[in-house]
Amino acid sequence: MPIAKGEGATEIFYEIFGSEGSPVVMCAGMGGSGRFWQPQISALSRRHRVVVYDQVGTGRSSREIDGELSVARMARDVAAVLDAAGIAAVHFVGHAIGGIVGIELAAQLPARVLSLTVVNGWANADAHVRRCFEVRKDILVKSGAQAYLRAQPLFLYTPRWISDNDDHLNAELADQLKTFPSTSVMLARIDMFLQFDAASRLSAVRAPTLIVASRDDALVPHHLSAALVGGIPDSRFETVDSGGHAFTVVHPERFSDLLLAFLQDYHQPAPGSSRVPN
Repeated sequence: MPIAKGEGATEIFYEIFGSEGSPVVMCAGMGGSGRFWQPQISALSRRHRVVVYDQVGTGRSSREIDGELSVARMARDVAAVLDAAGIAAVHFVGHAIGGIVGIELAAQLPARVLSLTVVNGWANADAHVRRCFEVRKDILVKSGAQAYLRAQPLFLYTPRWISDNDDHLNAELADQLKTFPSTSVMLARIDMFLQFDAASRLSAVRAPTLIVASRDDALVPHHLSAALVGGIPDSRFETVDSGGHAFTVVHPERFSDLLLAFLQDYHQPAPGSSRVPN
Protein backbone atom coordinates (compact mmCIF):
# COMPACT_ATOMS: atom_id res chain seq x y z
CA MET A 1 0.00 0.00 0.00
CA PRO A 2 1.68 3.27 -1.10
CA ILE A 3 2.11 5.69 1.79
CA ALA A 4 3.54 9.21 1.86
CA LYS A 5 4.91 10.70 5.06
CA GLY A 6 3.00 13.80 6.09
CA GLU A 7 3.91 16.25 8.82
CA GLY A 8 4.51 14.91 12.30
CA ALA A 9 3.67 11.23 12.45
CA THR A 10 0.89 11.33 9.86
CA GLU A 11 0.75 8.96 6.90
CA ILE A 12 -1.06 9.68 3.64
CA PHE A 13 -2.50 6.85 1.56
CA TYR A 14 -2.35 7.35 -2.21
CA GLU A 15 -2.90 5.37 -5.39
CA ILE A 16 -1.62 5.76 -8.95
CA PHE A 17 -3.56 4.76 -12.05
CA GLY A 18 -2.05 4.67 -15.53
CA SER A 19 1.60 4.96 -16.45
CA GLU A 20 1.76 7.24 -19.48
CA GLY A 21 1.21 10.93 -20.11
CA SER A 22 1.62 13.93 -17.85
CA PRO A 23 0.72 13.41 -14.18
CA VAL A 24 -2.57 14.54 -12.64
CA VAL A 25 -3.28 14.68 -8.89
CA MET A 26 -6.93 14.79 -7.81
CA CYS A 27 -7.97 16.29 -4.47
CA ALA A 28 -11.43 15.57 -3.05
CA GLY A 29 -13.72 17.94 -1.17
CA MET A 30 -15.02 17.73 2.39
CA GLY A 31 -15.17 13.93 2.39
CA GLY A 32 -11.43 13.85 1.72
CA SER A 33 -11.35 10.41 0.08
CA GLY A 34 -9.64 9.69 -3.22
CA ARG A 35 -12.55 7.38 -4.00
CA PHE A 36 -14.60 10.48 -4.85
CA TRP A 37 -12.83 10.53 -8.23
CA GLN A 38 -13.70 6.96 -9.19
CA PRO A 39 -16.02 8.13 -12.03
CA GLN A 40 -13.09 9.94 -13.70
CA ILE A 41 -10.17 7.58 -13.14
CA SER A 42 -10.78 5.25 -16.07
CA ALA A 43 -11.08 8.01 -18.68
CA LEU A 44 -8.16 10.04 -17.33
CA SER A 45 -5.75 7.17 -16.77
CA ARG A 46 -5.85 6.23 -20.45
CA ARG A 47 -3.99 9.47 -21.21
CA HIS A 48 -2.42 10.48 -17.90
CA ARG A 49 -0.71 9.16 -14.81
CA VAL A 50 -3.44 9.81 -12.22
CA VAL A 51 -2.72 10.18 -8.50
CA VAL A 52 -5.55 10.15 -5.93
CA TYR A 53 -5.09 10.29 -2.17
CA ASP A 54 -6.98 10.40 1.13
CA GLN A 55 -6.50 13.61 3.06
CA VAL A 56 -5.04 13.33 6.56
CA GLY A 57 -7.82 12.57 9.03
CA THR A 58 -9.96 10.84 6.40
CA GLY A 59 -10.24 7.57 4.52
CA ARG A 60 -7.23 5.26 4.69
CA SER A 61 -4.75 7.92 5.81
CA SER A 62 -3.88 8.67 9.45
CA ARG A 63 -7.14 9.23 11.28
CA GLU A 64 -5.72 11.59 13.88
CA ILE A 65 -4.02 14.83 12.95
CA ASP A 66 -0.59 15.39 14.49
CA GLY A 67 -0.33 19.13 15.03
CA GLU A 68 -2.41 22.02 13.74
CA LEU A 69 -4.65 21.60 10.69
CA SER A 70 -4.41 24.32 8.03
CA VAL A 71 -4.89 24.77 4.30
CA ALA A 72 -1.17 25.52 3.97
CA ARG A 73 -0.39 22.21 5.63
CA MET A 74 -2.80 20.40 3.32
CA ALA A 75 -0.95 21.90 0.36
CA ARG A 76 2.32 20.62 1.80
CA ASP A 77 0.69 17.19 2.18
CA VAL A 78 0.08 17.19 -1.58
CA ALA A 79 3.77 17.96 -2.11
CA ALA A 80 4.64 15.01 0.17
CA VAL A 81 2.47 12.71 -1.95
CA LEU A 82 4.17 13.95 -5.12
CA ASP A 83 7.60 13.40 -3.56
CA ALA A 84 6.66 9.85 -2.57
CA ALA A 85 5.41 9.19 -6.10
CA GLY A 86 8.54 10.70 -7.66
CA ILE A 87 6.69 13.52 -9.41
CA ALA A 88 8.13 17.01 -9.63
CA ALA A 89 5.20 18.89 -11.16
CA VAL A 90 1.59 17.96 -11.74
CA HIS A 91 -1.77 19.01 -13.11
CA PHE A 92 -3.85 19.65 -9.99
CA VAL A 93 -7.60 18.96 -9.95
CA GLY A 94 -9.59 19.89 -6.85
CA HIS A 95 -13.28 19.70 -5.99
CA ALA A 96 -14.71 22.40 -3.70
CA ILE A 97 -12.33 22.63 -0.71
CA GLY A 98 -9.92 20.51 -2.74
CA GLY A 99 -9.85 23.45 -5.14
CA ILE A 100 -8.86 25.77 -2.27
CA VAL A 101 -5.98 23.43 -1.48
CA GLY A 102 -4.97 23.67 -5.14
CA ILE A 103 -5.03 27.46 -5.04
CA GLU A 104 -2.81 27.39 -1.96
CA LEU A 105 -0.42 24.88 -3.54
CA ALA A 106 -0.14 26.92 -6.75
CA ALA A 107 0.57 30.07 -4.72
CA GLN A 108 2.92 28.43 -2.22
CA LEU A 109 4.83 26.05 -4.54
CA PRO A 110 4.24 27.31 -8.09
CA ALA A 111 6.95 25.14 -9.66
CA ARG A 112 4.97 22.03 -8.72
CA VAL A 113 1.74 23.00 -10.52
CA LEU A 114 1.56 22.62 -14.30
CA SER A 115 -2.10 23.60 -14.36
CA LEU A 116 -4.95 24.02 -11.89
CA THR A 117 -8.58 22.91 -12.15
CA VAL A 118 -11.07 24.10 -9.53
CA VAL A 119 -14.52 22.49 -9.51
CA ASN A 120 -17.39 24.24 -7.69
CA GLY A 121 -14.91 26.17 -5.58
CA TRP A 122 -14.75 29.56 -3.91
CA ALA A 123 -12.30 32.15 -2.58
CA ASN A 124 -14.17 32.72 0.66
CA ALA A 125 -17.39 31.41 2.14
CA ASP A 126 -20.44 33.65 1.83
CA ALA A 127 -23.54 33.59 4.04
CA HIS A 128 -25.12 30.77 2.04
CA VAL A 129 -22.10 28.48 2.28
CA ARG A 130 -21.74 29.23 5.99
CA ARG A 131 -25.39 28.45 6.64
CA CYS A 132 -25.10 25.10 4.83
CA PHE A 133 -22.01 24.03 6.76
CA GLU A 134 -23.36 25.24 10.10
CA VAL A 135 -26.42 23.04 9.52
CA ARG A 136 -24.16 20.10 8.67
CA LYS A 137 -22.15 20.70 11.83
CA ASP A 138 -25.34 20.71 13.90
CA ILE A 139 -26.43 17.41 12.38
CA LEU A 140 -23.06 15.85 13.14
CA VAL A 141 -22.86 17.09 16.73
CA LYS A 142 -26.49 16.50 17.70
CA SER A 143 -27.33 13.38 15.66
CA GLY A 144 -24.02 11.70 14.87
CA ALA A 145 -22.05 10.50 11.86
CA GLN A 146 -24.77 8.31 10.38
CA ALA A 147 -27.29 11.16 10.30
CA TYR A 148 -24.60 13.44 8.81
CA LEU A 149 -23.91 10.95 6.03
CA ARG A 150 -27.62 10.36 5.42
CA ALA A 151 -28.11 14.11 4.96
CA GLN A 152 -24.97 14.60 2.87
CA PRO A 153 -26.49 13.68 -0.53
CA LEU A 154 -29.04 16.50 -0.13
CA PHE A 155 -26.16 18.98 -0.36
CA LEU A 156 -24.26 17.16 -3.10
CA TYR A 157 -26.64 15.75 -5.68
CA THR A 158 -29.78 16.61 -7.62
CA PRO A 159 -33.16 15.30 -6.38
CA ARG A 160 -33.62 13.08 -9.43
CA TRP A 161 -30.16 11.51 -9.05
CA ILE A 162 -30.83 10.76 -5.38
CA SER A 163 -34.16 9.16 -6.27
CA ASP A 164 -32.57 7.03 -8.98
CA ASN A 165 -29.58 6.02 -6.82
CA ASP A 166 -31.15 5.56 -3.39
CA ASP A 167 -30.18 1.88 -3.20
CA HIS A 168 -26.57 2.73 -4.07
CA LEU A 169 -26.44 5.49 -1.45
CA ASN A 170 -27.83 3.17 1.22
CA ALA A 171 -25.38 0.41 0.27
CA GLU A 172 -22.30 2.63 0.54
CA LEU A 173 -23.32 4.08 3.91
CA ALA A 174 -21.70 1.25 5.90
CA ASP A 175 -18.34 1.73 4.14
CA GLN A 176 -18.52 5.49 4.64
CA LEU A 177 -19.09 5.03 8.35
CA LYS A 178 -16.00 2.82 8.65
CA THR A 179 -13.70 5.53 7.32
CA PHE A 180 -15.58 8.63 8.52
CA PRO A 181 -13.34 11.08 10.44
CA SER A 182 -13.80 11.60 14.16
CA THR A 183 -16.24 14.34 15.07
CA SER A 184 -13.43 16.60 16.28
CA VAL A 185 -11.49 16.19 13.02
CA MET A 186 -14.54 16.83 10.85
CA LEU A 187 -15.50 19.94 12.81
CA ALA A 188 -11.92 21.20 12.56
CA ARG A 189 -11.96 20.62 8.79
CA ILE A 190 -15.20 22.53 8.35
CA ASP A 191 -14.08 25.45 10.52
CA MET A 192 -10.74 25.63 8.73
CA PHE A 193 -12.34 26.09 5.32
CA LEU A 194 -15.00 28.48 6.55
CA GLN A 195 -12.28 30.69 8.05
CA PHE A 196 -9.81 30.48 5.16
CA ASP A 197 -9.83 33.38 2.69
CA ALA A 198 -8.15 32.58 -0.60
CA ALA A 199 -8.87 36.00 -2.13
CA SER A 200 -5.39 37.28 -1.29
CA ARG A 201 -3.81 34.18 -2.89
CA LEU A 202 -5.56 34.31 -6.26
CA SER A 203 -3.22 36.77 -7.97
CA ALA A 204 -0.25 34.60 -6.95
CA VAL A 205 -1.59 31.70 -9.04
CA ARG A 206 0.38 31.69 -12.29
CA ALA A 207 -0.59 28.27 -13.56
CA PRO A 208 -3.18 28.04 -16.34
CA THR A 209 -6.46 27.51 -14.51
CA LEU A 210 -9.77 25.92 -15.43
CA ILE A 211 -12.72 26.85 -13.22
CA VAL A 212 -15.83 24.70 -13.61
CA ALA A 213 -19.15 25.28 -11.87
CA SER A 214 -22.68 23.91 -11.91
CA ARG A 215 -25.54 26.39 -12.12
CA ASP A 216 -27.70 24.34 -9.73
CA ASP A 217 -25.08 23.81 -7.01
CA ALA A 218 -27.09 24.05 -3.77
CA LEU A 219 -24.00 24.14 -1.52
CA VAL A 220 -21.57 26.49 -3.28
CA PRO A 221 -23.43 29.03 -5.43
CA HIS A 222 -22.35 29.37 -9.05
CA HIS A 223 -21.45 33.06 -8.60
CA LEU A 224 -18.70 32.20 -6.08
CA SER A 225 -16.91 30.10 -8.69
CA ALA A 226 -17.39 32.81 -11.30
CA ALA A 227 -15.70 35.30 -8.97
CA LEU A 228 -12.49 33.24 -9.05
CA VAL A 229 -12.01 34.09 -12.72
CA GLY A 230 -11.47 37.76 -11.98
CA GLY A 231 -8.77 36.98 -9.44
CA ILE A 232 -6.67 34.30 -11.16
CA PRO A 233 -4.70 35.86 -14.04
CA ASP A 234 -4.64 32.97 -16.55
CA SER A 235 -8.05 31.39 -16.04
CA ARG A 236 -11.00 30.21 -18.05
CA PHE A 237 -14.55 29.47 -16.90
CA GLU A 238 -16.83 26.60 -17.88
CA THR A 239 -20.40 26.17 -16.68
CA VAL A 240 -22.56 23.06 -16.66
CA ASP A 241 -26.30 23.53 -16.38
CA SER A 242 -27.13 20.75 -13.95
CA GLY A 243 -25.73 18.08 -11.67
CA GLY A 244 -25.51 19.88 -8.33
CA HIS A 245 -22.41 20.27 -6.18
CA ALA A 246 -21.07 16.83 -7.11
CA PHE A 247 -21.90 17.03 -10.80
CA THR A 248 -18.65 15.14 -11.45
CA VAL A 249 -20.54 12.11 -10.11
CA VAL A 250 -23.94 12.92 -11.63
CA HIS A 251 -22.51 13.69 -15.10
CA PRO A 252 -19.04 12.07 -15.03
CA GLU A 253 -18.53 12.01 -18.79
CA ARG A 254 -19.29 15.71 -19.08
CA PHE A 255 -16.63 16.62 -16.55
CA SER A 256 -14.08 14.15 -17.90
CA ASP A 257 -14.48 15.62 -21.39
CA LEU A 258 -14.01 19.19 -20.12
CA LEU A 259 -10.96 18.23 -18.09
CA LEU A 260 -9.28 16.20 -20.81
CA ALA A 261 -9.79 18.99 -23.34
CA PHE A 262 -8.18 21.48 -20.94
CA LEU A 263 -5.28 19.17 -20.10
CA GLN A 264 -4.62 18.54 -23.78
CA ASP A 265 -3.60 22.20 -24.13
CA TYR A 266 -0.87 21.68 -21.53
CA HIS A 267 0.10 18.08 -22.21
CA GLN A 268 3.71 17.18 -21.44
CA PRO A 269 4.96 14.93 -24.28
CA ALA A 270 7.79 13.43 -22.22
CA PRO A 271 6.37 11.88 -19.02
CA GLY A 272 9.84 11.30 -17.59
CA SER A 273 10.56 15.04 -17.61
CA SER A 274 7.98 15.58 -14.85
CA ARG A 275 9.59 13.19 -12.38
CA VAL A 276 11.86 14.06 -9.53
CA PRO A 277 15.44 13.12 -10.47
CA ASN A 278 16.82 10.13 -8.57
